Amino acid sequence: MILYVATTNPGKLRDFATATADTTLADHITILPLPGLQSIPAPIEDEPTFEGNAILKACFYSLHAPGHIVLADDSGLEVDALDGAPGVRSARYAEDVAYPTIDSTLPLDTRNNLTLLQALSSTSAPHTARYRCVLAAARDGETLHTASGTIEGEILSTPQGAGGFGYDPLFYLPEHHLTMAQLDPITRLTLSHRGRALTALLRMLHI
Repeated sequence: MILYVATTNPGKLRDFATATADTTLADHITILPLPGLQSIPAPIEDEPTFEGNAILKACFYSLHAPGHIVLADDSGLEVDALDGAPGVRSARYAEDVAYPTIDSTLPLDTRNNLTLLQALSSTSAPHTARYRCVLAAARDGETLHTASGTIEGEILSTPQGAGGFGYDPLFYLPEHHLTMAQLDPITRLTLSHRGRALTALLRMLHI
């Protein structure tokens, strides 16, 4: 079975590619980027929840692949000391907050991480946090299933590791004594919010 995924994010594509390398899935499923995705005007992600945005994207993009199942996710970081921020705005956090001390020419992931550290610098509360992901599957504009996954951790004061993407260098897993960016790709997918959501969704699709 071919499943199309509606993302051009290279980190997410690596996660999905890693999932297809699992021997329990390799004979049954091929996950590919949605053809022509870059030429399709993106929908406005204006839902207040991860689930709402994931469904919106999956239904929208599935109309561009008639008869096929299209996956879309919405995911982000929730930090307890920041009342759940950046949340659904995780990918745009630096643009939303726009601290003048942060160089606007830096890569967006770097600016997001610096913005998070600056926001946390004013609080003494524990920096507990979680990654949350909701995946939606749709076909011909109709939602088939949604699944969610989370992983709990802490936010470090300095980044560690060169793997992963987004906030991974700051997201520390106490039980592993490593950040998400320090894990190998297979372990990261197994533990990650996206990997857990994908496993649950594939089970719902009877794959």
